[in-house]
Amino acid sequence: MSENVLEDMNDLMLQRREKLNQLREDKEKAFADKYLPSHHAKDVEADFAELEEKEVKLTGRLMAIRTHGKASFADLADMSGQVQLYVKQNNIGEDRYQFFQELDLGDLVGITGTVFKTNRGQVSVRVSSFELLTKSLRPLPEKFHGLKDKDIRYRQRYLDLIVNPDVKETFVIRSKIIREMRKFLEEKGFLEVETPMMHPIAGGATARPFITHHNTLDMDLYLRIAPELYLKRLIVGGFEKVFEINRNFRNEGMSYKHNPEFTTMELYQAQADYHDMMELTENLVNDLAEKVLGTSKVEYEETEIDFTPAWERITMVEAVKKYTGLDFSEFESDAEAVEAAKSIGIEVSSKMTYGEILNEVFEERVEDKLIQPTFIMDYPIEVSPLAKKIEADPRFTYRFEAFVYGREIANAFSELNDPEDQRERFEKQTAMREAGDEEAQMMDYDFIRALEYGMPPTGGLGIGIDRLIMLLTDSSTIRDVILFPTMRPERNE
Repeated sequence: MSENVLEDMNDLMLQRREKLNQLREDKEKAFADKYLPSHHAKDVEADFAELEEKEVKLTGRLMAIRTHGKASFADLADMSGQVQLYVKQNNIGEDRYQFFQELDLGDLVGITGTVFKTNRGQVSVRVSSFELLTKSLRPLPEKFHGLKDKDIRYRQRYLDLIVNPDVKETFVIRSKIIREMRKFLEEKGFLEVETPMMHPIAGGATARPFITHHNTLDMDLYLRIAPELYLKRLIVGGFEKVFEINRNFRNEGMSYKHNPEFTTMELYQAQADYHDMMELTENLVNDLAEKVLGTSKVEYEETEIDFTPAWERITMVEAVKKYTGLDFSEFESDAEAVEAAKSIGIEVSSKMTYGEILNEVFEERVEDKLIQPTFIMDYPIEVSPLAKKIEADPRFTYRFEAFVYGREIANAFSELNDPEDQRERFEKQTAMREAGDEEAQMMDYDFIRALEYGMPPTGGLGIGIDRLIMLLTDSSTIRDVILFPTMRPERNE
């Protein structure tokens, strides 16, 4: 921002503070106690036939003022939208009209008036009295240029919400999506629960954790990377269907689809498998689209996405063959997989296993091709330490991920409930961690103990709510659907 702009901004702020001082000298309240509205802005137009020539009380922020001698028009914005005000000296008195003219854009006011239509047919409110509720000490962004700087928009979300109504609508839709998700699951008999956000052991997913410290216990704790292991303990304890909607924290890279703290819905159902989870996933997402947006077909970045069940189901091996020509079902050794990957230009280590290489090829060459909703099934065991293995081919597990527009939105398993197998996989993860892999999982002896008491056959599902909302609101970055995304601290001016 140039020095001239900063200087102008400071001048404008100084003017507003001078007005504040004058208000105090005149014994005028600049920060009122309360003003109860009778309606919202959108009600005035929506219910005009009922409200015409009737009195209403509104509160909101002045977004525009157009003065024409002894009468003014103003735009008042509240949570619901905007309405036009008509303020005339003859209606409110000369002194109050003079006071109104000294108000600034951004000031919060309460008004009383009657609903009418102007000669041009615009529904408006003829103001009979008003009060200043809060003096705004900072000017809003200039009307015709608005707030474009994304760094400012995300850091000062309050300002973004004031001047960009479509942003507010995105978060209204977000709230509706989460509400409908709860309703869908509760109607299917799922119980919403809460599990710890601070864990003594980082587990339930492959990710680098954030570390904090508990002073009284003098011990390090990890902000949770997933609630999975606690939710499965509840299945062991006898709950049959549980879900949790809450934050996870992962200390890893940031991008248009990654934020260090993010919201997920995770659920577990006894006597279910990953086929049941596929059916539940596609029905849930389709229900959300229909209930919140009114359609199963949504536009995302000028591409129509059809959430209508049934979504395509294809194994990872089949998907890699379809999009790269490599048939991993023909490879019998790690070395063959290494050479195959290198043959299409993917650099992999000779120390990598068959399953790790298959997953790498899939991520590099297949993911971005999956535009319409698709279930990728049967993941390698190396990247699925909590999923039940396929007995007919133990290199793979009963696991799927759901992809839309090249992005994973859901992850699900037929859950591993064999405690001895789980212990062996934790030991392999521990060895990887000791070898320097900071994302490998830790040994969780209490979870093994829980499995030893017996966990029924169980299906588990996790859905990334932020990514799903990106798709349903046509948002290009995850920061557009998180009210306060993680940012670097502001540099002190």
